[in-house]
Amino acid sequence: MFSIQTLLLLAVGIIPLVLSQDCPDYSVYSTQYHAPFSGGVYNISSQRPPVECRAFISQGVEDAIAQLSATIADPDLAQLFTNTYPNTLDTAIKWKGHANGTDEELTFVITGDINAMWLRDSANQMQSYLPLLNASSANDSVASLYRGVINLQSRYLLTSPYCNSFQPPVESNIPPAENSAASDDTVTPTYSNQSVFECKYELDSLAAFLEVSSNYYNATQNAAFFAKYQWVNAVNAVLDVANAMMTSTYAANGSVNTSPYTFQRLNTRASETTENDGLGNPTQNGTGLIRSYFRPSDDSTIFQLFIPANMMFSRYLASASLIAVAINETDLATKMSGLASSLRTAIDTYGIVSLPSANSSLTSQIYAYEVDGYGSRNIMDDANIPSLLAAPFFGYFDTNDEVYQATRTLLLSANNPYLMRGPVINSIGGAHDGPGYGWPMASIVRIFTSDDDDEIMTALKEIVSSTDGLGLIHESINTFNQSDWTRQW
Repeated sequence: MFSIQTLLLLAVGIIPLVLSQDCPDYSVYSTQYHAPFSGGVYNISSQRPPVECRAFISQGVEDAIAQLSATIADPDLAQLFTNTYPNTLDTAIKWKGHANGTDEELTFVITGDINAMWLRDSANQMQSYLPLLNASSANDSVASLYRGVINLQSRYLLTSPYCNSFQPPVESNIPPAENSAASDDTVTPTYSNQSVFECKYELDSLAAFLEVSSNYYNATQNAAFFAKYQWVNAVNAVLDVANAMMTSTYAANGSVNTSPYTFQRLNTRASETTENDGLGNPTQNGTGLIRSYFRPSDDSTIFQLFIPANMMFSRYLASASLIAVAINETDLATKMSGLASSLRTAIDTYGIVSLPSANSSLTSQIYAYEVDGYGSRNIMDDANIPSLLAAPFFGYFDTNDEVYQATRTLLLSANNPYLMRGPVINSIGGAHDGPGYGWPMASIVRIFTSDDDDEIMTALKEIVSSTDGLGLIHESINTFNQSDWTRQW
């Protein structure tokens, strides 16, 4: 019997297909109902595109679906697994090839219904394939897919290291996607919309590059790959940004420092732009934490010392330093491990805060979501990863951490302003979709960070029952109306 975690993460090899011109637009296809239906309580729809319309197909995936579906007693859960498990391969591997005139593999992975590649999202999509990742030189292997993502992310980071999402590589002959929301953005440093889709500086995007790199190395031990192309240069670019973004708002004499990055957007949503003409709210000097203008939800931070991203960056900076050691980049490895260690100290110093206990005169210590170094703190969590709830999931510590457990209890209570409650789903949401919309992503993280069978089963039942019969895991769902959701997949 496979665990829920295995069902969520298992992955296999891939074989590319040429898509028919008659293939339906999946953003439309996925809003419609298709036979065969599950036959369960919720009788949910099939949602895989026709075989000839799948971006990549793998006999291993098909075999795994058949094997695992047979072990799932609930027909709705089995159908949901069948629909969602291969979805990245079916719909998101937009192009795979080589850099012009070289053997450097490139993989362009789109984010759902947006024809652009986010550093964070593509790393998360690859993580699903981690359990079966092993060393292979074959072009149709999972290892090749990983190498292509790492190489393309390296290119992106060397092009515009403060940016979060990017256009297709020129080798793909896919035209750049238009982003009307970003057309009037004022960003420092400047960038080209021929290579960049959007330029929101998010610390977790840098951490995601280190994550996908670490995962590939740990699974394959293929150190030579990282010395062959642009990985070392990309890591140096990451460190340059991290060190630059430790710049505080004010210098010691009270003058305003020049920020390495600024962002302004003409928009009616406060979370789409920043305070103080692109600087953001002030950040204190000397905290040892790295600023982040935006969260993984692509919403702006209130206080730029965003604790979950600092956690994730520290964790994967440490693990990626082992790659640098393996390819004899000793000085680089020392810089990486040193910064990873100092970030942990800074998180303990500034990220752990005291709150009065509701049941006694004592105080409890928890992790704040964001701080500014002056004493201000934002007590909440957001569904998107990295989050405070997900800290054990991405390996910053285990679930037994005492401060984490206190934090988790608060985050899953009404004391978290973004915990959405209702008869449909009870899950953390966020500013991206606003009050009343719970994110199944947070329910999945809740499952990963629990060993309580009742809690796991409750969260899983809510995920299965809240698809509006479509059989896909939506971005967010109205906690009182399962037919009111955002982004069907």
